[in-house]
Amino acid sequence: MRVLLVGSGGREHAMAAAIARSPRLEALFIAPGNPGTAALGTNCAVKADDVAGLIALARRERIDLVVPGPEAPLVAGLADACKAAGIACAGPTQAAAALEGSKTFTKEVCDAAGIPTARWERFDAAAPALDYVRRHGAPVVVKADGLAAGKGVVVAQSVAEAEQAITDMMTDGTLGQAGHSVVIEDCLMGDEVSLFAFCAGETAVLIGAAQDHKRIGDGDTGPNTGGMGAVSPPTGFGREKQEAALDVLVRPMLREMARRGTPFTGIIFAGLMLTPDGPQLIEYNVRFGDPEAEALLIRLESDLLTALAAVAKGDLAGTDIRFSGQSSISVIMAAKGYPGRPVTGGVIRNLAAAEALPGVHVFQAGTKCDDAGEIVAAGGRVLAVCATGDTLAQARERAYEAVGLIDWPDGIYRHDIGQRALAAQEKIGQ
Repeated sequence: MRVLLVGSGGREHAMAAAIARSPRLEALFIAPGNPGTAALGTNCAVKADDVAGLIALARRERIDLVVPGPEAPLVAGLADACKAAGIACAGPTQAAAALEGSKTFTKEVCDAAGIPTARWERFDAAAPALDYVRRHGAPVVVKADGLAAGKGVVVAQSVAEAEQAITDMMTDGTLGQAGHSVVIEDCLMGDEVSLFAFCAGETAVLIGAAQDHKRIGDGDTGPNTGGMGAVSPPTGFGREKQEAALDVLVRPMLREMARRGTPFTGIIFAGLMLTPDGPQLIEYNVRFGDPEAEALLIRLESDLLTALAAVAKGDLAGTDIRFSGQSSISVIMAAKGYPGRPVTGGVIRNLAAAEALPGVHVFQAGTKCDDAGEIVAAGGRVLAVCATGDTLAQARERAYEAVGLIDWPDGIYRHDIGQRALAAQEKIGQ
């Protein structure tokens, strides 16, 4: 198969590495890719949200399968354009991608399908939103209705924090069009996990689960980010519980989407909270998570390309998903200033030394090559330093040893990725 993978982040680097292992792969193209993906296929200078450019590229390179990485091209209609061009695509239509493109749409689907989720209200103007939080009190969750690259959710612990989030999004326009409308919902309590499945129509096949660390600082402090690290599998949330969660949170959604005439085909990422009353939905995303994908895919033993081809065909019968019994972890190295204005241009050295450690994989995200051929920082989240181990403790030790070898003065990272999971393991005697 000739495959076009869309995207340029750590998720896409991890997907490219998994796809490249497939015996079915003839050629891999990545648009636009990064210096890490260049070692696995051919990078192409087409932006991930340039749907027309991606279709032209796919035609030129006789692509058999388009694999979308990020959400933006899906919300922009990439899968629809592929279908019109007669090219297979392992992602949902624009109408189905509204599950990520609009928080309001997701909540309406949950209500119609009887999916447990937090009580919510939508607001199109700041004044009634401010009035609501003043009457409701805190904690509450303020969500930009549209796509905001993982930065559109504020878990407000005080009314003042909620007011600031509403003002930032709706009055000051810090998130652009995405924040013109907001959803305000009750704050769910419990452990948050990310659940992934391949979907085709009303069928869902479990991929696996991971646990993300959203906030920028140690101890879950500071603002939300796109994700600062992940562990897989989550402690106390094994395959049996993951399957049970699919029955409650994903399969009813698939039936409702089919009923609406917008069936979902692709990868679903259900962000959920393990509450005392059972799992409840936080959000849907219509693609692999980042940094969860990096932690998940280094444990994958089955053929990712074959599974993606089955998704695009709409027939998941016999789809084989197998993971190693090992634990894994990803630690994000971000640029100083992230999630605000990251410092870019700093040279990153010793990546090869880090990757030479047992079980270690370093996936590149916000990187580029400078004129001297050096890898330099070119974004907010720059590297995903990942490792596997027979235990989570071993994987964590390997990952942080690799982080310590990387020479990048502008890099920042959390020092406590996986600590909460290890503490939970000790508590339940694992």
